[in-house]
Amino acid sequence: MNDKENIDTIGLSRRTVLAGLGAVGVASAGAGLGTTAYFNDTESFEGNQLTAGQLDLLVDWQQTYDFGDGRQFVSAHPDHDGDGEQSIEIDGEVFKYSDFPDEDDEDSNGANLPILDCETIPPLSEANFNVDPVTGEEMETLVQLTDVKPGDSGEITFSLHLCDNPGYIWMQAANVNDDGGAGTEPELIVDPDNMGDLGDAINAKLWYDEDCDNVYDAARPVDIMLTLDFSGSMLYDRFGGVVSSDPIAINGSNYTETTKIDLVELGTRQFIDFLQSAGADVQVGVAYFDGEKQGDNEPRTGILQTLTSDLSVVDGALSGLRQKLANVVSGSAGSTPFDGDGDPNPFAGGGIATGTYIGEGVDDAQGELDANGRASADKRNIVLSDGESFNGTGSTQFSSPIGAADDARAASPSPATDVFTINVNGSASTLLAMAGPAGGSGGDSTFFNDLDDPLNIPTVFGNLAAQATQEKIIMEDSLANVLAELADGNGIPLDGNRSTLYDELSDPADDPDRDAFRGDGVMHCVALEWELPLDVGNEVQGDTLGFDLSFYTEQARHNDGAGPSQTA
Repeated sequence: MNDKENIDTIGLSRRTVLAGLGAVGVASAGAGLGTTAYFNDTESFEGNQLTAGQLDLLVDWQQTYDFGDGRQFVSAHPDHDGDGEQSIEIDGEVFKYSDFPDEDDEDSNGANLPILDCETIPPLSEANFNVDPVTGEEMETLVQLTDVKPGDSGEITFSLHLCDNPGYIWMQAANVNDDGGAGTEPELIVDPDNMGDLGDAINAKLWYDEDCDNVYDAARPVDIMLTLDFSGSMLYDRFGGVVSSDPIAINGSNYTETTKIDLVELGTRQFIDFLQSAGADVQVGVAYFDGEKQGDNEPRTGILQTLTSDLSVVDGALSGLRQKLANVVSGSAGSTPFDGDGDPNPFAGGGIATGTYIGEGVDDAQGELDANGRASADKRNIVLSDGESFNGTGSTQFSSPIGAADDARAASPSPATDVFTINVNGSASTLLAMAGPAGGSGGDSTFFNDLDDPLNIPTVFGNLAAQATQEKIIMEDSLANVLAELADGNGIPLDGNRSTLYDELSDPADDPDRDAFRGDGVMHCVALEWELPLDVGNEVQGDTLGFDLSFYTEQARHNDGAGPSQTA
């Protein structure tokens, strides 16, 4: 139900981001015309007191503009030096975005800064809207372009960070005004009524920018290994494996309590379902790792499923992970996931071996990519662990996890592999050091997911699934039609887990496949791109297009996601 006494419509404080899309000056008979129009973006909520706690939706952005010389930085938040490129200084160290990777800057990552979170995003009162890069005029809004020409284009990627409590998020528009402006002679010849034609003329795309890099990413073939922690702490209560006493249902299996490995099974099988439904050009395999085999100091690691394009086979391998993990950690010496001799009771007593060989698991996954990967496909290894890894030293020496990840990224052995890591209250420093792109260095937070709450495991797998396909387009149409959809009713409901099969335009806002955004500050990016085509006619000369944009959130607790009436 909707608890309308706890939503933004009745007096919760708001912070405002002003934004604008400049109107058009068409080059006709040597004339350059300047006009002005605005985006407005409302970012909610600062310090909102609700029964369920606080809701705080923080927004940062990077905006670019191409007016004939390639994409240029226009404005960003935060932007500590006011040059239009997103940047922030933390404890004397400067972190900078770069949409255009710089060979001389190893930190040039081409994405909204992943270091930004609920603690580091500065208040919007400090936002610098910069200047129009064409005219040099000061901008009072996020985008205020006054000399846009046919062929020009622009893009804004907004990063959304929901802090404190889970909530549903909508993107909305209001006060849409498409005005004919001053009627010039060339325009009146083709548009004697001087109608507002700009919104219909501009092409627009609204999408989830999963890697937050201001660029829409189309599909590429990719081979993926899921490298999963099969240690006792993922299942057994005595080692912290039980997350809650809440029941969980996973593809027909029902359990009376929820464990970490249950959430891994739920998340990975949603991952596979999404790839199947998206028709992704993928092969997927599964590796696992635990500690040592009893009695012979051999690591219990291996391949649960070899790489295959038959995703139904992978789904089968990921089913019943409680039993398969139990076979490894509580079965007889030398047990494998398929022996069936382990005790899957989360509250079982003795006879449970412990230990975590992350590095050996990464080596196994890399060997599978080398043996069965496709030459034309990108390579990706997604590593999840909740424990401190054996680091390749001591009386029993196996692969250092950081060394194994370094080798994987550097193609030693081949192929060069993107290493994504998921830390579930484990060794954050080790897993961060492992994370990074193929051919690059480790320690890249863009490839690292740090989870304080295991309940967020499915969401992370959902986001990673979305990155394995083309980024999800919410709507691609004229800007006028996109704005009409955003302004209709409560606007466009956004999905906190893109691996669920939710259609933002046709499915109801309270559809079971639409997930709330977790209140952990994890960055989710939504992008809006626009282009005025080269072949646009004189009918848009002097036209202006004004509208407000806002992101609205309401707490998930006591609400079903249906949403309130649109706020003014």
